[in-house]
Amino acid sequence: MMRPTVLFAALAALTLSAATADAFCGFYVAGGDQKMFNDATQVVLMRMGTRTVLAMQNNYKGPPAAFAMVVPVPVVLHEADVKTLPKDVFEHVEMMGAPRLVEYWEQDPCRVRKYEADYAMMAGAAPPSATPTGASGPRDLGVTIEAKFAVGEYQIVILSAKDSTGLDTWLKQENYHIPEGAEPLLRPYVESGSKFFVAKVDPAKVKFGPDQRAQLSPLRFHYDSDEFALPIRLGLANSSGTQDLIVNILAPHQRYEVANYKNVTIPTNIDVRDSVKAKFPAFYAALFDRTVEKSPGAVVTEYAWQASTCDPCPGPALDQSDFLTLGADVLDGPKGQTSPYQGYDLVLTRLHARYGKTITNDLVFKAAQPIVGGREFVRGAGDKLEEGAQPAEQNNFQGRYAIRHEWTGPIQCAQPKRHIWGGPPSEIANQPGFQPTGIKPAVDLAFAPRGEIQLAQVVLRDLPEIGIKAANRSGCGCATTGRNDVLGGALLLGASLLVRRRRRPRGAQEMS
Repeated sequence: MMRPTVLFAALAALTLSAATADAFCGFYVAGGDQKMFNDATQVVLMRMGTRTVLAMQNNYKGPPAAFAMVVPVPVVLHEADVKTLPKDVFEHVEMMGAPRLVEYWEQDPCRVRKYEADYAMMAGAAPPSATPTGASGPRDLGVTIEAKFAVGEYQIVILSAKDSTGLDTWLKQENYHIPEGAEPLLRPYVESGSKFFVAKVDPAKVKFGPDQRAQLSPLRFHYDSDEFALPIRLGLANSSGTQDLIVNILAPHQRYEVANYKNVTIPTNIDVRDSVKAKFPAFYAALFDRTVEKSPGAVVTEYAWQASTCDPCPGPALDQSDFLTLGADVLDGPKGQTSPYQGYDLVLTRLHARYGKTITNDLVFKAAQPIVGGREFVRGAGDKLEEGAQPAEQNNFQGRYAIRHEWTGPIQCAQPKRHIWGGPPSEIANQPGFQPTGIKPAVDLAFAPRGEIQLAQVVLRDLPEIGIKAANRSGCGCATTGRNDVLGGALLLGASLLVRRRRRPRGAQEMS
């Protein structure tokens, strides 16, 4: 039987019966070397002014009666503040923010192309109620039920507490299994005046899939607070090692970073060898591991782009329906706007952190200036693609990695245009059995094999920001001032909102 372990710290998952629960709330992994179920918890934050909307998806396998979770929140929540969501919106967000592997073929250098100069300037740019009950537990515990209501299959209780010991005791008396050492983690939230959002599942309202997995609805709730933060310490109670955390933030015209840890951007616009196609998750895992190794304790920005556009697009961009589902319906919109807020000015930021049990501070977010990077865009002379992240007036940054196939056919013109990239030429595309990469999300990225990829052997340029020198720089690694037709397919890294624990790779560092 799998041993349940809390994985993501924004939420603390608690079980009613640890002896019968294989996993819970999505924040779990197998104990020891056992393989975990293909589950994930996905979290999206929407922020405008002082309002935060937190949406989360829970994939759960086990007895419904054993499912429960506890989330510290700054205010008392009521029934109108909480709702259930459809699951597909999380897959959509994940697809938009995940790093991409793209595959390009050099076009016929003698092909006549129109609007080359104009297109070169734009290459890579984005196209335009329940009421409080007042009931309390035993007086010496100091725990008060501030509100109680049902939403979908969940029974919600909002608690306040005078001290963490009383809260710990109250939860145990209510038949929650509290991990050893939870009380000190509860203490700073109680002392700061936080309330506690507690969700249980009503077994009578749960549907099961063909694999006997409980089909739990995603949850969303909102509140107002001057501080924009994500509480991660409480989830450490059941953690026995290093954890990976990915958080996605949607905010109007605004990218976010963390205010209380170092920030770095993932190395991007790297041309790689064709062999990476079959091992892209392992390649990206090696790249991320090396990035955090060189910047211990840093939070890595992997994506920052207007949410209603993308280039290359692994699927349809986010739209008004997605924005309303994730929280735009409870935002006021820009000042002076009289129609309902539609969210087309939202920027999607994806942050990726690695941390361990030594972490002492929650993640606090701050507004950050726009950046660009990871585009098919020439910067400066020499037909050289932009590298890294650069400040800009709008956000167009992504983790993008390319396999390029140079032209091998005849060149029979006086002034050939080299290094114009696009889809496979017809003579290649029409070959029997040819299959372009297409757009495919990678799965189980958190469990991508470590040690299979030596970065220096597969990258076609040096990566000085993480101390990698390419062993063999043969290959193009360039763009052109001509038109760059982007192949309408990219191999998409998955796991963007996946929050999973795995064994800590050799040499990996953690947040302190």
